Amino acid sequence: MSEAAVKQIVLASRPKGLPTHENFRLQGVPMPELPPGGLLLRVLYLSLDPYMRGRMDDRKSYAKPVGLGELMTGESVCEVIASDQTGYAVGDIVLAHTGWRTHAASASAALRKLNPAVAPITTGLGVLGMPGFTAYAGLNLIGKPKPGETVVVAAASGPVGSLVGQLAKISGAKAVGIAGGPEKCRSVLEEFHFDAAVDHRAPDFAEKLAAACP
Repeated sequence: MSEAAVKQIVLASRPKGLPTHENFRLQGVPMPELPPGGLLLRVLYLSLDPYMRGRMDDRKSYAKPVGLGELMTGESVCEVIASDQTGYAVGDIVLAHTGWRTHAASASAALRKLNPAVAPITTGLGVLGMPGFTAYAGLNLIGKPKPGETVVVAAASGPVGSLVGQLAKISGAKAVGIAGGPEKCRSVLEEFHFDAAVDHRAPDFAEKLAAACP
């Protein structure tokens, strides 16, 4: 298992503004060996999250930036293809922090097993993963909305914001979403069932936001 059978994406240059494909490089590397007491994983789904943009910059932040030539960071949903760990069998589906690559070796302590019979495995990267935890903790542990209150949600069409709005409604609060453009505002209303949506690009944004929050 030493042939260059694994594809991975590394950071080739630091983006100025929005990243482009020139900022990344596709590499072929050898397949990792099964580590003692560990697992060999095949990546099925990668998560592309907003925090990754900050990790591409060479500046001080809450986490170390990705170095030039280094593997791009990120969580993934994976299938176990080889196991030397009790409790994990070939074919199991797990959530792992593999970065942007097709295969990875991992210790079981860094994994979370997913049950396809409970929910689609992709939810491990969304509502039942980091975005869902962020939305739940931020709203219910910090915001603590009460029935009748109004919760204004920025980036309401995104994975975290859309969940915050739905959780706010469950709590009995009014959910007002802020999004960019008519299409995203439509999604906020029709797909995520916010009570109101306001386009921050509109010239009368301030007036519409005030009207949505009486």
